[in-house]
Amino acid sequence: MDRFQNLQTFIKVVDFGSISAAAEHLGIAKSAVSRRITELEQHLGVQLFHRTTRQLNLTDSGNSFYERAIRILTDLEEAELAVSQQHGELAGPLKIAAPLSFGLRHLTPAFTDFMQQHPKLQLDLDFNDRQVDLLQEGFDLAIRISRLGDSSFIARRLATIRHLVCASPEYLKRHGAPATPAALARHHCLSYSNVPDSHTWRFTDHNNQPGQINVPVVLRANNGDFLRDAAIAGLGLILEPTFIVYDAINQGLLKPLLTDYHWPVIDAYAVYPQTRHLSQRVRALVDFLAQRFSGTPYWDLNLAQ
Repeated sequence: MDRFQNLQTFIKVVDFGSISAAAEHLGIAKSAVSRRITELEQHLGVQLFHRTTRQLNLTDSGNSFYERAIRILTDLEEAELAVSQQHGELAGPLKIAAPLSFGLRHLTPAFTDFMQQHPKLQLDLDFNDRQVDLLQEGFDLAIRISRLGDSSFIARRLATIRHLVCASPEYLKRHGAPATPAALARHHCLSYSNVPDSHTWRFTDHNNQPGQINVPVVLRANNGDFLRDAAIAGLGLILEPTFIVYDAINQGLLKPLLTDYHWPVIDAYAVYPQTRHLSQRVRALVDFLAQRFSGTPYWDLNLAQ
């Protein structure tokens, strides 16, 4: 019996919630996973799972053993990484989830520079605006742009994300510029669909009082770059993060509107599972990103001026 292999398999079954999902992740047959779990239970002399035809739930013994097993494997990884760090090298895989537009525009050069510093790393990147399940899908780290709720994960702020209302000079020539947020109700608006109430645009006025306006949406999409290009083409107004529209504004393709009002400000975070020891690979990448995006984000520098 390979105790280490069986221990790893047990952890994957718990993390993925089923033998079939663990088998798919490990790239082995379901029968092999079942055999390893059975061998582990026989070796320990306890039942680790309550099994039914539809569910697989940990017993009290299984839950206790899982917590200890995680610590054992984490300690082993830390020991291996500590040795490699003596030679100044990071090595091994890192699976990372990142939002599409921010990832392609701003994280791609950052990841490239990081890998040039650590050529023995293997990055597995998922650029997607959906919110992944870090544990179920085996991610080491996720970059998220949102207001984070309560979570068992650790989150480190990387950058402040501002929003602006913009339109092209062509659109403004045809329709005029709104003087107040209420005037947005008389304009064509382009909306990002991956947020709740995408037709509702929120702001804070000169007296720091919150407000909102339901805008008429003529185009809805789940990608900010597409909406920016549609606005440049004169199709309507957008409320977009500055990291998407800054270059179009600097080139005169879009004009910021209603700048006396404050539009949503959220943050970009590095989010990772809470374990007793943080992987050196994850720690190094998070520190690198935090340093790279510290202070006023470079995409806001000309806008601030």
